[in-house]
Amino acid sequence: MFAKKNLALALCLLMAGCAGSEKKPQAQAAAVPAPAPKATQAWLDDYEPRLREAIKGSHFELERRDNLLVVTAPVQGSFNPDRPHMLLPITLGPISRVAKLVEHDRNVAVLVLGHADSSGAATLNRELSHERARAFTAIFRLSGLKQDRLLVKGLGSDMPRADNGSATGRALNRRVEILLTRQDSLKALIAHYSQPATIPAVAQASPTAGSAKAKTPKSKPVAGKQVVAAEQAN
Repeated sequence: MFAKKNLALALCLLMAGCAGSEKKPQAQAAAVPAPAPKATQAWLDDYEPRLREAIKGSHFELERRDNLLVVTAPVQGSFNPDRPHMLLPITLGPISRVAKLVEHDRNVAVLVLGHADSSGAATLNRELSHERARAFTAIFRLSGLKQDRLLVKGLGSDMPRADNGSATGRALNRRVEILLTRQDSLKALIAHYSQPATIPAVAQASPTAGSAKAKTPKSKPVAGKQVVAAEQAN
């Protein structure tokens, strides 16, 4: 009887020890941090000052938004008032420098978003915002970016950053945003912006501008070439 009890106790201790040893690797694996956030942070820290230098002296704005760097170009001063989807020459310098910055970096991708105010028909606003975004995208295409690194979308008035009830607010909402992200995040990013109904309106922010606003010259505007990206134009 005594021998049986000792045998049962030994078996119990042995099983408990094995169970404890099986749990240790799981605890160690869960404690290992994911390296992605650090890599993204390093990328943001590297690109932000270079982007700031690229848009220096322009009326473009730069902000860090979560894991993105966003360059915002207001429509006023960037597009011809009489031909609203045509870029002014003053816009070409800063956007070309941004395109040159990412040209040879295969780890960086670009999503260009066009925005409009709420004036007029929603369908026309969306089409116009898309055309304006494509005008910017043309510059990146000329620098060699392909569809795997360059996407374009017109959001119309779905994402205002100011109140459309005033002229100032509407001017702020008419803009083109250039979103720079890691190339492996591009598909998830375009999927996010393909659901505008689920995206809340962005509160008016005060991003840092490249510099004081430059006066719009009276020179001939440059037409933005039509660009075929992941989202086809109708």
